[in-house]
Amino acid sequence: MNGQDTFAIDPWGVVEHGLDLAGLARAESVFALSNGHIGLRANLDEGEPHGLPGTYLNGVFELRPLPYAESGYGYPESGQSVINVTNGKIIRLLVDDEPFDLRYGDLHQHQRSLDFRDGVLRRTAEWTSPAGRTVKVSSARLVSLTQRAVAAFDYTVEAVDGPVRIVLQSELVANEQLPDGERDPRAAAVLEAPLVAEAHEAVGTKAVLVHRTRYSGLRVAAGMDHLIEGPDRFEATAEATEQQGRISVTTVLQAGERLRLVKFVAYGWSATRSLPAVRDQVEAALTAARYTGWDGLVAEQKGFLGDFWGGSDIEVEGDVELQQAVRFALFHVLQAGARSEERAIPAKGLTGPGYDGHSFWDTETFVLPVLTYCLPTAVDQALRWRHTTLPMARERAAQLGLAGAVFPWRTIRGEECSGYWPAGTAAFHIGADIAAAVVRYVAATGDVEFERTWGLELLVETARMWRSLGHHDPAGRFRIEGVTGPDEYSAVADNNVFTNLMAQTNLRAAAEAATRHPLEAGTLGVDTEEAAAWRDAAAAMFIPYDENLGVHPQADGFTDHQLWDFESTPAENYPLLLHYPYFDLYRKQVVKQADLVLAMQVRGDAFTDEQKARNFAYYERLTVRDSSLSACTQAVIAAEVGQLDLAYDYTAEAALMDLHDLGGNTRDGLHMASLAGACIALVAGFGGLRDRGGRLSFRPRLPSGLRRLSFALRVRDNLLRVEITHATTTYTLKRGESIQVQHDGEVLEVKAGSPLHRPTTVAEVPPERCTQPPGREPARRHPQAGVHTQPIEHLPAE
Repeated sequence: MNGQDTFAIDPWGVVEHGLDLAGLARAESVFALSNGHIGLRANLDEGEPHGLPGTYLNGVFELRPLPYAESGYGYPESGQSVINVTNGKIIRLLVDDEPFDLRYGDLHQHQRSLDFRDGVLRRTAEWTSPAGRTVKVSSARLVSLTQRAVAAFDYTVEAVDGPVRIVLQSELVANEQLPDGERDPRAAAVLEAPLVAEAHEAVGTKAVLVHRTRYSGLRVAAGMDHLIEGPDRFEATAEATEQQGRISVTTVLQAGERLRLVKFVAYGWSATRSLPAVRDQVEAALTAARYTGWDGLVAEQKGFLGDFWGGSDIEVEGDVELQQAVRFALFHVLQAGARSEERAIPAKGLTGPGYDGHSFWDTETFVLPVLTYCLPTAVDQALRWRHTTLPMARERAAQLGLAGAVFPWRTIRGEECSGYWPAGTAAFHIGADIAAAVVRYVAATGDVEFERTWGLELLVETARMWRSLGHHDPAGRFRIEGVTGPDEYSAVADNNVFTNLMAQTNLRAAAEAATRHPLEAGTLGVDTEEAAAWRDAAAAMFIPYDENLGVHPQADGFTDHQLWDFESTPAENYPLLLHYPYFDLYRKQVVKQADLVLAMQVRGDAFTDEQKARNFAYYERLTVRDSSLSACTQAVIAAEVGQLDLAYDYTAEAALMDLHDLGGNTRDGLHMASLAGACIALVAGFGGLRDRGGRLSFRPRLPSGLRRLSFALRVRDNLLRVEITHATTTYTLKRGESIQVQHDGEVLEVKAGSPLHRPTTVAEVPPERCTQPPGREPARRHPQAGVHTQPIEHLPAE
């Protein structure tokens, strides 16, 4: 059973009918709830059966060694792995002493649904025990987007053929047993019993546990409190040990009677605060949650999400499955960043332990562009987190013999955690990705104070890194050599076009920001000579070009490499990195993920229209998409060069990565960059959005399978809505007085109350569809029904 079979298509939610025991782990990721601080995998309320238990706090990790067969200078000595913290989700049910376990007895009905409009995961079940007693169970849970430390659960059991004795055991469980790890290097390392007990207490309907991580030294507190409704006579008891807190409720239900348990859970952690301080924080959060109540928390959640969807919804007409997928994507991207508050946004959000819970360049390049225009406060917080890691980035630069700051390829706290040195050491483009996120955020929000206080220093230190990493050759060209670009199948190359163009942008932005804020720049030691050196390096940046082929090589000499033998590569040998040595990949023309094509997306001004079309066609034949980061970028450029149906196929692939489990690893957590990338594919691909130079420009165009596309952007104090049909594009200012945009090169002044209508671009002669490596073509979308006309093969996914 695949995701397409498991989840019903609903434009405003995800519904699962029945219970697929084999697919539990995948569903636990899909239905995961988070607010960017707390993450709860959608394990069943009773705890078992489960696929992969998971309760996460953003920034809580454990240290683990990084062993090397041969050590080398500059190799990171230890890694960081997200840990499963104290589980507060469990509410065990016993029916006449028999556990409510869906692997036994008769399950008559089971349904789970997640509504994107209120952020509540609901579940209903009817079950007959092996002894023949039948009960109905209904539950709901949320992770509060308004009360950052709080999650809440509403659990009701009803007797169908009472009288029946019911026991509910609401628990906090630390160091719960996890399934064995996997050999797949993309899966998280499994750490056993990372929490050391410090305090435990239980009284009345409340329990609190406090632990400390064994090696990273982080203090974690979890607490729970309850409201109980039921028959006149019930009994509640409380108990706690070092690893468990439990509130037990016992009663006898007659037929039709119900026992309801509302559970409030709160979490807090700190690397510096005392045990009483962290414990008291949790107890205060519980008090506030209990005061608000379940209904109040749901009302707050609806209000928060109502505001979000009112200004950020992407509407797709003509493909209801894609509509569901893009709202699913927006909802989870929102969950990943809403309350992260100076913490990283991991590649999996807080939906699973994949990639050890690390944050990569995915955040700045894919997730933050979406949040910039729908939840800019989250971008502010994510970039402030990067700023807090500057001391470690400076240390890493010094270790590598460079000036400025070198940010980590993968991390939780800020130290480099990659033991794979071509990425962990050579993927310097992460610095320019962060700088681009700063520039984009400031342009979209006008937050000058952020630029002055945090953004400037990020720009300055990354510019210093580029100036020391590169050099002027005898011809005066500025070269950046020995780096790894986005395509990890072409590591440690010279003059990667993406890297050089992004560095060029970074250098210019730093010089301009230093000019805008001379006092603050002076405090950072920037003088006119240093800023001039940045400008000189940017102006002289070397961008390779193959005159014979008329295309840009991905990096120096790439187009001279031998072509990968795609015809002789069997389908089961993808992803290539798991079946072929890296040295063979590095010396062949084969592309893991969009690299030069991504350069054309982020720096389209550096390429002519003809170059874009030729480059795109050339790299389509080489790109195998062994990364979930690729399809969305290919969609954007496919749309730009007029291959709209191909763009549609790639957009669907990015959007359905997890709902259809295309990578076969959704069990480890959702692919945040692919989800965000699906939104980018629609807005930047079919909407043609580009945000260079402080002005939004659009070049709208739709594929045959879509009738209408509508989206909104928050820009400074304005809310702009764009609605595209095959005939007309309409710009409406929903909030604000006026905003200037470009439509197909025409400058428009959009004013409140006066929507502007312009013709939508129509390609007179669609170009011939590009070809991909054999077996790596995206699945075709039917132009009318919006469904797959051929099955999507499992794609390896980051």
